[in-house]
Amino acid sequence: MPVVKRSLTLKGHRTSISLEPEFWAAFRECAVARSMSMNALASQIDAERLETGDNLSGAIRLYVLGDLQSRLKGNNGPAQ
Repeated sequence: MPVVKRSLTLKGHRTSISLEPEFWAAFRECAVARSMSMNALASQIDAERLETGDNLSGAIRLYVLGDLQSRLKGNNGPAQ
């Protein structure tokens, strides 16, 4: 499936993120579950990814995967 490019605002700057539609939907669910905007959650992920050097799209995918794995194990937050 082709990726979808969307713009988010991080630290006051617009940036484009490319994710598959399924990841956009899951990312939105993560933000809603935390009562956060997608921009706020992306900013949090962005700050954490700087430690690993991952690109933001990849970091969001890994966050969504960790969240799913955590929920499957019966936890409330993303796996760290």
